Amino acid sequence: MTDQPPSADYALSFDTVAAQYATARPDYPPALFDTLDQLAGPGALHGADVLDVGAGTGIATRLLRDRGARVIAVEPGTGMAAQLRGALPDVPLVRATGDALPFADACADLVTYAQSWHWTDPARSVPEALRVLRPGGSLALWWNVPDPDAPWTAAQEARLQERLPGYHRHGVSAEAPGIITALASAPVSRRLHWSRRIPVDLHLAHLGSRSYFAVLGPERSAPVLADERAHLLRDFPDGIVEDAYALELTVVRRPCP
Repeated sequence: MTDQPPSADYALSFDTVAAQYATARPDYPPALFDTLDQLAGPGALHGADVLDVGAGTGIATRLLRDRGARVIAVEPGTGMAAQLRGALPDVPLVRATGDALPFADACADLVTYAQSWHWTDPARSVPEALRVLRPGGSLALWWNVPDPDAPWTAAQEARLQERLPGYHRHGVSAEAPGIITALASAPVSRRLHWSRRIPVDLHLAHLGSRSYFAVLGPERSAPVLADERAHLLRDFPDGIVEDAYALELTVVRRPCP
């Protein structure tokens, strides 16, 4: 496997696995939103005007709404947007990208990117977020990444890195604070650890919903997933995976005048 699809292919690949993405991708733990409330200011979510950019199928959108935020979902992908509309018909949805937000200046209290900021051009998306934020508002970026402190997860990541073209080619979760520092005020970052217990098949569906697998297509990804099944059943003979994540969160606030 040597051919590497261009970045646009990776970014658009989720439309081909949108239903699988909606079913298999993990939520985010309550601790994320508790921490976001602390970093973005007390009560930052309840009653806030939030733009959830790169909203995908609406996983974070729903959780933000459940925390009392007034959320507008921003999603460019046709398939992903269809899943979001079906799951959250009451949430306004705008088809756009973070590099060109079709919103007025100073209209939002919070701009969020859940698992999506790495698909933007930071030199455009950061100024756009600061433009639409009210003074004192915050830009928040976060990613669930495989927990490097879990031995089985580290071993799986090493195998996938060896077998898949472009694996983590677009991952910027660890570099996000440095990237933003060069473009705006100094951000604050946190790492949260959490896990979920899921069947092996759901874990494999989660893997298959990643861009690295989606761009390969079912025929080429099947042998990799079959090998991972064998490894997982050796590590988890009862068929239940302790899916471990490190959640990387970065928050930067727009200064008040």
